[in-house]
Amino acid sequence: MQQSNGNGSTTATNGDIDESLYSRQLYVLGHDAMRKMAASSILICGLGGLGVEIAKDIILGGVKSVTLQDTKPTSWQDLSSQFFLRESDIGKNRAEASLPRLVELNEYVSTTCTTEAVSTELVSKFSVVVLTDSTRDEQLEIGDFCHANNIKFICANTNGVFGNIFCDFGDDFKVTDTNGEQVLSVMVSAVTKDGDGIVTCLDEKRHGFEDGDFVTFHEVEGMVELNECTPRKIEVKGPFTFSIGDTTSLSDYTRGGIVTQVKMPTSVKFKSMRDALKDPEVLPTDFAKFEQPYQHHICYLALSEYQKSHGSSPTPYSSTDGEKFVSLCKEVNEKYSLGLEVNDKLCTEFANGCSGQLVGVQAFIGGSTAQEVMKACSGKFMPTKQWLYFDCAEVIPEGLTEADCKPTNTRYDGQIMCLGKALNDKIADQKWFVVGAGAIGCELLKNFAMMGVGHNKGMLTVTDMDTIERSNLNRQFLFRSWDVTKMKSDTACNAVKEMNPDINVTSHQNRVGPETEKIYTDSFFADLNGVANALDNVDARSYMDRRCVYYKLPLLESGTLGTKGNVQVVLPHITESYSSSQDPPEKTIPMCTLKNFPNAIEHTIQWARDQFEGLFTKTAENCHKFITEPKFLEKQKSGGALMSILEGLRKDLTKELPNDFTDCIKWARLLFEDNFHNTIAQLLYNFPPDQKTSSGALFWSGPKRCPSVIEFDANNSAHLDFIVAAANLRAFNFSIPTNRDRDFIKAQVASVSVPAFKPRSGVKIAVTEAEAENMNNDDESDSDKASVILEELNAKMDQLRSLNIQVADFEKDDDTNFHMDFITACSNARAASYRIAPANKHKTKLIAGKIIPAIATTTAVVAGLVSIEMYKMIQGLKDVEKYKNAFLNLALPFFAFSEPILAPKNKYYDVEWTLWDRYDIKGDITLQELLDIFENDHKLEISMLSQGVCMLYAFFMPADKRKERCGMKISELVELVTKKKLPAHKRALVLEICCNDTEGEDVDTPYINYQLP
Repeated sequence: MQQSNGNGSTTATNGDIDESLYSRQLYVLGHDAMRKMAASSILICGLGGLGVEIAKDIILGGVKSVTLQDTKPTSWQDLSSQFFLRESDIGKNRAEASLPRLVELNEYVSTTCTTEAVSTELVSKFSVVVLTDSTRDEQLEIGDFCHANNIKFICANTNGVFGNIFCDFGDDFKVTDTNGEQVLSVMVSAVTKDGDGIVTCLDEKRHGFEDGDFVTFHEVEGMVELNECTPRKIEVKGPFTFSIGDTTSLSDYTRGGIVTQVKMPTSVKFKSMRDALKDPEVLPTDFAKFEQPYQHHICYLALSEYQKSHGSSPTPYSSTDGEKFVSLCKEVNEKYSLGLEVNDKLCTEFANGCSGQLVGVQAFIGGSTAQEVMKACSGKFMPTKQWLYFDCAEVIPEGLTEADCKPTNTRYDGQIMCLGKALNDKIADQKWFVVGAGAIGCELLKNFAMMGVGHNKGMLTVTDMDTIERSNLNRQFLFRSWDVTKMKSDTACNAVKEMNPDINVTSHQNRVGPETEKIYTDSFFADLNGVANALDNVDARSYMDRRCVYYKLPLLESGTLGTKGNVQVVLPHITESYSSSQDPPEKTIPMCTLKNFPNAIEHTIQWARDQFEGLFTKTAENCHKFITEPKFLEKQKSGGALMSILEGLRKDLTKELPNDFTDCIKWARLLFEDNFHNTIAQLLYNFPPDQKTSSGALFWSGPKRCPSVIEFDANNSAHLDFIVAAANLRAFNFSIPTNRDRDFIKAQVASVSVPAFKPRSGVKIAVTEAEAENMNNDDESDSDKASVILEELNAKMDQLRSLNIQVADFEKDDDTNFHMDFITACSNARAASYRIAPANKHKTKLIAGKIIPAIATTTAVVAGLVSIEMYKMIQGLKDVEKYKNAFLNLALPFFAFSEPILAPKNKYYDVEWTLWDRYDIKGDITLQELLDIFENDHKLEISMLSQGVCMLYAFFMPADKRKERCGMKISELVELVTKKKLPAHKRALVLEICCNDTEGEDVDTPYINYQLP
């Protein structure tokens, strides 16, 4: 047995989970689940393409230990999908050859390998056992042993375009969280005293609960027995109401309260594999193939019998082997008393397609299996119960013969045996653009390298502008700890080049957008076969979508959110595009809620984030620009905004300009006083705790939580956290040496003189969003006052020029820069004032940094599905029924595949068109000639013509201007209106038109693609 150098723990040396590495995964699994994983030992048997995918995802996930078991030597066929084997490893044991590369994935996981045969003695040492590349006899023996000894057992297989997973976690497996969704919490407005008490929630938002959920309460006044009560089961009555059972014995409800969902443990019972073979419980993965999983259950039973008697799988497209296999299917149907009607066609399809290995199928099954391992370790999320069957038979080219699929002793044999040599050769000449080299990008590049995309006359072009950070290492598996700060695209390309030296791959470090169109030109896109997006923001996705529509290129779009993932196929002239549908806009927090009436920790975190931006980013930026840019103030809008900037400059560059760190401590202490004492005292002066509205209701009720002033206490660690972070950030802004000595800071802050505060009359405080908006717009400029401030600042300009002002640009993942320390301390101090439960730094980072939770398993599954769809695109399949958009949630688990939505059709006269259509106009012609072409050829009158945001022509323009422009060449007209020369790389212009038909009615039409000479 070989031993790795891992320490066998996901935790850092102090015993805590390494949040800098696991942060994105922690947002998916949580600390409790991660701690359980850190105590689990995993055995993975079989290190082919499927086994290595499972091992990769489990090691990245951070279990205690992983042992790799294999007795087989590396073959050519393995290289089709086993990305940690090299040609030099052929003949070597697969586990031993893979071990050094798997060890590098995670320093905290003890990773070992063994070449001994799998046995009950071996598996008895582990928490979870995963079998791949195993015989049915081995599966039954090990499965029976695991079931009897409370060892979690998983069996996974991939055979060509087919795959399956079986799970057995014992007779009484506890699931602590069945769906992975955030716990819901809403405010209560009423509770009835009844045999079935009805809870009514504030109508600010729907409660979101479901029948059978359990809830508890806190902060309820009157009916206090509900506070921290044993969880009550509810029945939903409406979007704002639900019942909680008998409340007749409780006190009368007065007001207030918060109801919170409670996740209750669920017990799941599993059958052993021996029993489950005869009575299969199947999780559907494709509702369009609802009956096929049961046929595939028969096929896998038959495959085991066939391999046992023949020593191999059926030869692809051998009629003799196919007939034998179908007969076996009928025999096992009788043997296991399944009572199913055997579908000869499906069984023959299985016999033809179950040889070889496809990396996309193994990524899907491997990623899903790895998630099941994590469930087995942690009890987090609902396990697969108990069989999952998957196939992508649509990728198999039509008309294949036995000769087409004969192995050639190359690294692509696994792919050739399944899809034939002709498609393999076509893949080799493909040219694809991979946009993004993050989590999905790494997985796609690995898959494309194994597929051999572009390894002959083709090319993979990869672009990503980001550098590698430590938090990336948990799921972006092409990167190692020594790669931190290197460019993602360069590192990823070098890594996949090692996996398959044949492939041609080029790395770029560019952002995709209008600013890089001189790089990604018409000729660049004209040379491509397709685009695969691996992006993390909507703007870049939408831009690439528009590029693909314009250049009529296939696009593979995908994304993940924790255990959820999606894949979208975009086909030129056939489907809608990514931009055809949009997610609803992100909800924003009302301004008055943020400023004065927070009622949730999200509100205080956003307020603290805004404080950071105003104090340490925007203010520092204004100071720096004022000192270094003579015309800075001239560029600012006049009025209140300019006055605000000037007053801020005077405050920071004269009155409160720090000379040393002690000044920074004083500034931080006064800031604490202003934020958490004075502002609150003024609010309570305006609206006392017993204030009532004009209707007689209490002002501080419902969503308005009555705050209290915070008295600073240097012995309160949370208060001192604020001072330490704020003082150090202030010091950073003014290039003063920072100081982390809490004792020194505590001593200094005690000596700060804090002026007494007395609330003032006449201070306006916005209660509604409309009032807040009006107050923002009411700022007036005092030109005399502005002149005085400016004169004061200019008088000190010589002194100010010696300052080195640094801007603190928010960076959430640097634990040494005090950014998250300040936001956490600031948010929690405000939360304390409003009696809101605080949030730790980890949760605060999620909300303030708008982090997208992520885990390697989902990424692998999604990338596998993308790779499968790529096979179809490369073949040029036009039948939309062959393609699959995907939506999945590994937590449930849930899989839904659907046909891509067809592009909507528009029509004018008898002409039908979609978003893929346009008018192509060649040659530089005059505007009048363009108008004539549309009138004569299309019977359309152009009423308006624009390019970008510039109006080139409109029917309402003065007649002399219209006449002048009609005589100009289009290119000249564009340069005239935009006041810019056309770039040399620009070979075409997109012109948007509004047209009238012969009846004078407005009609929708495609755009004009105006090709320059």
